[in-house]
Amino acid sequence: MLSSIIVPVVCLLTGACTMIPAPEVKTVRNIVFSRPDWPKPMKAHVDLPKGEGPHPAVLLLHGGGLADSGGRWQMGGIAGRLARRGYVVVNSTYRTVPKYQHPVPLEDVREALRWMRSDAGAAHGIDPQRIAVFGYSAGGYLASLAALTEPAGPTRVKAIVAGGAPSDMIFYAEGDLVPEYLGGRLYEVPERFYEASPANYVTKSSPPIFLYYGARDRLVRPEHPLLMAETYRKAGARHEVREIPRLGHITTFLFSSREVDEAIGFLDGVLKQ
Repeated sequence: MLSSIIVPVVCLLTGACTMIPAPEVKTVRNIVFSRPDWPKPMKAHVDLPKGEGPHPAVLLLHGGGLADSGGRWQMGGIAGRLARRGYVVVNSTYRTVPKYQHPVPLEDVREALRWMRSDAGAAHGIDPQRIAVFGYSAGGYLASLAALTEPAGPTRVKAIVAGGAPSDMIFYAEGDLVPEYLGGRLYEVPERFYEASPANYVTKSSPPIFLYYGARDRLVRPEHPLLMAETYRKAGARHEVREIPRLGHITTFLFSSREVDEAIGFLDGVLKQ
């Protein structure tokens, strides 16, 4: 999952993660989206497209290995691309390990979705019935889990984009980070490994999903998106998958411009019909 050292350096060299908004995009920074009684004020940058709303909207979630090594700045380039295509983009964050465990990060994501569907979200031009989630690495994992565990209804998340995203926590049973995140080893808390795995919630009515990943990813191995795709296939739910040859986890994030464009096209097909 995304490194807090390598990624900033490469971003400086390539500009892939720039947060400089395009002239046609207005960015409102550090909006507190959590309710007053939330344990910690949660903030997001909101990118606003041209034109009158209501607009379709995307909740954008950064990576960082579920630890305090990520940040919204990572997703600035994608946020700008989405806003230029007519989406209100809520570039959000969430609480992380080691201080916080599951389901705290998931609850923060759900709180962001609640805000997007509220009067406050409507004031920023968000159509509550046309919301998607988009994340990379840990962000893609949380985006998938939040969307797949929502109850059915008119304001349910309509589409998911997950890049390099874990789908089943059992794949990480022998490591240290996921047991820390889940509060125990697999033999101690098997129910948490199950309930924290997005692939376990796929049904025929699940939101359409677009998956992309690097063929040489060693941090979130291809088994994760392939499992999610197979689960969707068996359920008869809509899905698309893109494998990027020769790239690993971080390089896929930095050099997946074509796949991000295809993902945005996928969102257009779902949210702009």
